[in-house]
Amino acid sequence: MLPNPRLLGSILFAALGLAMSASPASASVDQGNVSPIITTSSGKVQGVLRNNALEFRGIPYGESTAGQSRWTLPKPAKPWSGVLQAKDFGPACAQAVRYGMTEASDHEDCLYLNISMPASGSQVKQQPLPVIIWIHGGAFVGGSSSLYRLDWLAEKARAVVVSINYRLGVLGFMPHPAFDQQHNGGYALEDQRLAMRWVKQNIAAFGGDPNNITLAGESAGASSVCMHLITPEQTEGLFHKAIIQSAACTFALREASAWNTFGTEVAQQAGCTDASKALACMRSKDVQTLIAAAAQVAGEDAMAFAPVYGTQTVPRQALESLMSGKFVRVPVMNGNTRDEMRLYVAYDVQAGKQYTAANYSQTLEAIYAEHASEVEKRYPLANYSSAPAALGSVMSDFRPDLGINHCQSLDTSLILSGETTVFHSDFADRSAPVLGVSVPVEPDPGFELGAVHSAELNYYFPNFSNTSKIDGPSLPDESQALSNQMIETWANFIRTGRPSAKNLPAWDQFDATRKTMRLEPGKNRLIDAEKLYQCDFWRSLYPEHFSAN
Repeated sequence: MLPNPRLLGSILFAALGLAMSASPASASVDQGNVSPIITTSSGKVQGVLRNNALEFRGIPYGESTAGQSRWTLPKPAKPWSGVLQAKDFGPACAQAVRYGMTEASDHEDCLYLNISMPASGSQVKQQPLPVIIWIHGGAFVGGSSSLYRLDWLAEKARAVVVSINYRLGVLGFMPHPAFDQQHNGGYALEDQRLAMRWVKQNIAAFGGDPNNITLAGESAGASSVCMHLITPEQTEGLFHKAIIQSAACTFALREASAWNTFGTEVAQQAGCTDASKALACMRSKDVQTLIAAAAQVAGEDAMAFAPVYGTQTVPRQALESLMSGKFVRVPVMNGNTRDEMRLYVAYDVQAGKQYTAANYSQTLEAIYAEHASEVEKRYPLANYSSAPAALGSVMSDFRPDLGINHCQSLDTSLILSGETTVFHSDFADRSAPVLGVSVPVEPDPGFELGAVHSAELNYYFPNFSNTSKIDGPSLPDESQALSNQMIETWANFIRTGRPSAKNLPAWDQFDATRKTMRLEPGKNRLIDAEKLYQCDFWRSLYPEHFSAN
């Protein structure tokens, strides 16, 4: 009788005497196809050993969404015969190049997922491992599961880690009056849910526990986690814990029916001016024509493709769901980076915009309108090293038109804490590599970047570079030590529902005391983040964006 398939990989590697290296920088190269064959609901797959992890890449979970399948609900992948050699990532979903870093794709047959499981032989266990489903970020218009090395997280956290692709931008998040109104603007979220159901059904064969799945994401991926959290009618039982990195669940969503006008304008921009034939016309266009038209109409609106509500996919406004208790009650880790929005200031500077002492007031006025003078008094330029750094810090604390900010994230944690356990974090390693990770190496933005949005990804996924090359710089020693602690907090959270790590202070649950764990090399400590980021001030200016707590 053959051993349980989920144990075969560990047994093989135990026999080979392989052990995980001390740091990701010294991880080994592809060591060849030594994987057992695993049977899924769609067919058999065989992976490879990379960096002492057993990996299965490019497993299709959904059919192609091209042609007549554009803007329709995803369908499960058709079964295949023989053994799928799951060695390589599937293609990224259709997108354009952004910020001089990310890579374009024309692919609509892109609904693939990847699985990595620990393969070191020193800890062969019979019990199933906890599962992490990672949803990538990319402002809802870009990104791919192929940007993330899963092996380090799988080995260090002793977990089965899954990453998924989903439709993007105009093809995944745009509403239009000709689409199915029950899922209008929500096809990307439905892709993710199809992947989640696939994982629930199949992950036991890979050694994972289908009853201990943590849904995790960063930026647009974290916002996606929020959308699944606030729709228990659709997602109850598909995940058991949640990790939200850099997204405020309470950010106000647009109503799908009202935002149909955006889709109509995109269709017209793409040359589909006859409303009665718009859907057929758009399905006939090449993807880059649609993407370019959508970018033209969206302009400077960074949330043009954010999820919408008022459909079966997302029935309610997010804040309404949270305040009324209509959400999936699971333990949550929520958090931000200290200098979130300095990333976007850096992109602006690299594109040629100038932020100076002379235009600081004018820039604040463009964002905060009638409140600009109060904001400037509270955030005087003299308190910062430069105008770009100041602007980035102000927007990181709160910006009314963007869901990446400290105060709304903290408000999210406060609401959730009334119904479930919540742990809030503040990633504050200002020595984190940014150039070549989150921002192109050249031109140098020329100001203190700090712990910007997405800088922490390199701490969970080594050499993250926002490109499929995965060639970002390795972490400095102190930062690598912090990375190890951060992964340990995830490892304990996905097992016990409480984050903890060696040499980390006891991490108190977030509640009315607003205790947040600041993650900083050699200085990990609990802080009052609401006070630090002046959330009472922002609540007084924008009460409509916050709960009544």
